[in-house]
Amino acid sequence: MTSSLPLLASAPLVAGMMGAALIGATPVHAPKPVSPAPAPQADVVEHVAARSSHEQRRVLDYWTPARMSKALPIDLLGTVARTALPRDGGLLSGLSNKAGVATAPELSGAAGKIVTPRRLSARPTATTSGSRWGTGGLVTRTTGRVFLTMDGVDFVCSASTVRSANKDVVVTAGHCVKDGKGSWAGNWTFVPGYEPGGGKPYGSYTARRMFVAGPWSRSGDDSYDVGMVALNTSGGRHVADAVGTQEIAFNPSRGGQVYGFGFPADPPFDGEELIYCSGRVTDDPHGQTRDQGLRCDMTAGSSGGPWLTSFDVTTGRGKVTSVSSFKYSNDHGTMYGPYFGDSAKALFATAERA
Repeated sequence: MTSSLPLLASAPLVAGMMGAALIGATPVHAPKPVSPAPAPQADVVEHVAARSSHEQRRVLDYWTPARMSKALPIDLLGTVARTALPRDGGLLSGLSNKAGVATAPELSGAAGKIVTPRRLSARPTATTSGSRWGTGGLVTRTTGRVFLTMDGVDFVCSASTVRSANKDVVVTAGHCVKDGKGSWAGNWTFVPGYEPGGGKPYGSYTARRMFVAGPWSRSGDDSYDVGMVALNTSGGRHVADAVGTQEIAFNPSRGGQVYGFGFPADPPFDGEELIYCSGRVTDDPHGQTRDQGLRCDMTAGSSGGPWLTSFDVTTGRGKVTSVSSFKYSNDHGTMYGPYFGDSAKALFATAERA
């Protein structure tokens, strides 16, 4: 999808490393409302990941504490690779693609992080643009960090377990699984209930099979920036048995109250703690996607984190109806997430049978 707006894309979204030209850009033309046609129900693209025990062990051994600590938010993908030739259709291919969550304008990457105190409410609030989650509950176990390699560079994202027939499915952003029309992720590993300092209280789960919608795989269409991953067991246990699951729901009413969770890793955050945003979501005001927006200050690294409706702040249970996907460059305070319609439903149906 091409937009005349300046966008925070995986390649150019790294504002601090791209300079003021992007951040201060003025659109040449006002965007016209677009209503993308729903993808065909069975339009699912699959990739086989670590199937054999040997391959699973190789991936687990790959993620040493040093590699985990140095992994960059996936949204820096374009910057670390921008000296290479652009690849047609991937997130490196132009300023018009907006997939990916924004990094802070001042700093990007793992070096020189500035960590400022984050809000910690005595009890969760119905409206916050970014606070540390300190209430506990199921969401602290089902939400985790994802570690992956894309085009030879190690990255991090966020993800959540969801209830599925095979007890193995997690949901995340499509760009945390596949670089649009470009590469699939390798060394994909989910750490549920991640704890500061690289803690893995429930183990690490490697990817067995990965799924994205056709419009994401073919053109990086942000309305379909959803990825589903079927995991291998860890220590003989399914992830659902180890940590529990959130419900997943499709074709919900638009608008309404949402709680978004993730592990933002760019300043002022450091990726070590679970952060949440909460409030009512609204339609994309530019009409460029079918996504909905949530006021949220979370930065790169939170990509793929779950958005929960019907959320109970006491138990930490809810229904996953979207994931963190991108921000526009002229609005750093709003996170957008894809609407879970028939395409996401077909994606899930395929993943839970894997």
